[in-house]
Amino acid sequence: MNPAKSAATDQQFIDLTHQLLDCISRGDWETYQSLCDPTLTAFEPEARGQLVAGLDFHRFNFELGGGATKRANTVCAPHVRLLGDDAAVVSYVRLVQCVDSGGNAQTHRFEETRVWQRRDDQWRHVHFHRSPGT
Repeated sequence: MNPAKSAATDQQFIDLTHQLLDCISRGDWETYQSLCDPTLTAFEPEARGQLVAGLDFHRFNFELGGGATKRANTVCAPHVRLLGDDAAVVSYVRLVQCVDSGGNAQTHRFEETRVWQRRDDQWRHVHFHRSPGT
């Protein structure tokens, strides 16, 4: 471990992941962009099985907004795996509670894995895989 760098903790990555999910729920593109590496890659249901690279695909979704008027994220049983000094993987189940435009409460479940990498002394979200819960 490089003594000049402070040791990262599991809680640090759980907090970063919560910050990322919260900015997604708020539609806060500025924060999302600041947390993500420009070369972010992803497999997610919206991409229909294709590997998405870069932020343009995600920007489009932010610009669309969403039908939900209120959202809350619950991260269940997060597991953090540190990969040396400069990378970590966070895996968890995410529950998204929302109220749709008709006032109906809904809960959606996703299985997610987020990869964080230290770049230029800042932790960046570099890859994720999100699957609908089974």
